[in-house]
Amino acid sequence: MNPIAQELNNIIEQAAPHVYEMLSDMGKRLFYPKGILTQSAEAKVKANKVNATIGVARQGSCVFSLSSVTKYITQIDPDDYLPYASSYGLPELRKKWRKELYVKNPLLQGTTVSLPVVTSGITHGVSILSEMWVNADDVIVMPDMIWGNYNMIFRVRNSARFATYKSYDDALTHFNLDDFERVIREEAAQNDKIIVMLNFPHNPTGYTLSKKEAACVAEILIDVAQKGTNVVAACDDAYFGLFFEPESAKQSLFAKIAGKTSRLLAVKLDGPTKEDYVMGLRTGFTTFGVAADADLDRVYEALEQKTAGCIRGNISNCCHLSQTILVKSMEDKDYRRLKQEKFELLKSRAFAIKEVLKDPKYADGFDVYPFNSGYFLCIRIKGVNAEELRFHLLENYGTGLISIDEKNIRVAFSCLDEKDAKTLFDIILAGINDLRK
Repeated sequence: MNPIAQELNNIIEQAAPHVYEMLSDMGKRLFYPKGILTQSAEAKVKANKVNATIGVARQGSCVFSLSSVTKYITQIDPDDYLPYASSYGLPELRKKWRKELYVKNPLLQGTTVSLPVVTSGITHGVSILSEMWVNADDVIVMPDMIWGNYNMIFRVRNSARFATYKSYDDALTHFNLDDFERVIREEAAQNDKIIVMLNFPHNPTGYTLSKKEAACVAEILIDVAQKGTNVVAACDDAYFGLFFEPESAKQSLFAKIAGKTSRLLAVKLDGPTKEDYVMGLRTGFTTFGVAADADLDRVYEALEQKTAGCIRGNISNCCHLSQTILVKSMEDKDYRRLKQEKFELLKSRAFAIKEVLKDPKYADGFDVYPFNSGYFLCIRIKGVNAEELRFHLLENYGTGLISIDEKNIRVAFSCLDEKDAKTLFDIILAGINDLRK
């Protein structure tokens, strides 16, 4: 094993031994190399005469650039987006995002969390989670309805095993807390370590836990950890902040579990992708919350180095331009107002759809899963195959939807104008009736 990796392992093991136990085999081997990047960073600070370290083309004090590129980016200096960014991400952006975590999650006050490491979107963060904390055959507790890419990331690429709980009660009125707890405790009894994915607002159903449900989920995870099972609790907060109803929990589960007990590692995977409506900028963050016996800052530094090493060994670093744009956006005096305007638009669409779906005629064709947040809702089709219905609607009604499995269809209200809501669900009902004939 590389001596740097071993040194990082020693730091983690001495101060947070259970966190060390939770690292995957790859996670234990990961490190941030003290090679070209470190030498270049040192030279950037001290080489005030000649600096010939980094593979970036420069002329005088400026980076090489082509006007065919820079003419489209008029308010940012080329040196602020054309050179490589650090594998950790821009320091200014990392600090701003952590500061915002405390603003958006007041329960975090008094809890120290790591400095977020910048990832190339939240999907990349999930992939890093898999590489750092999941071994082949490790168990990951998932709902029975999931974002499809979890399967590719965890099972196809890493051979993990899923243990699923039923997401909702039979009547589709609320989160199935009983089945969640049953699966968590059964897997905890059989395994030294479990990984739990917590995705709220949920993709694909658009559901966020109530405040009471969120408190219960946190209590279950803390209790299982305190009783001797190592728990990696990953909060996939891709749609964080898009909470439309008063009773919904408005803070991440990360805020309820970070730093609470030594066998519980909390990982927050989030970013501006949906929060700031910048899907194509591909920027996300990975933040850790642990309870350490001592040297918490050094534990976080070690985990950040391993995360940056994972990025360095894969994509090298994340887009500099995207990060610079986000820093400037977060500094804009209208930043919060502009976000609120888009939030209100999404909320209005969700409530318009809820009003449409009150019509009892739809109950003959489908049931609606509870939704109160995010971008999506799901319906459970009655009497016909969901994929056959999807294809039928596309071919005969020019209407595109996503089939989740044999019974379920996902509707993205994020891209659905309010005026089209009734039309859409009338088309779905007509398609169901067509296939029943």
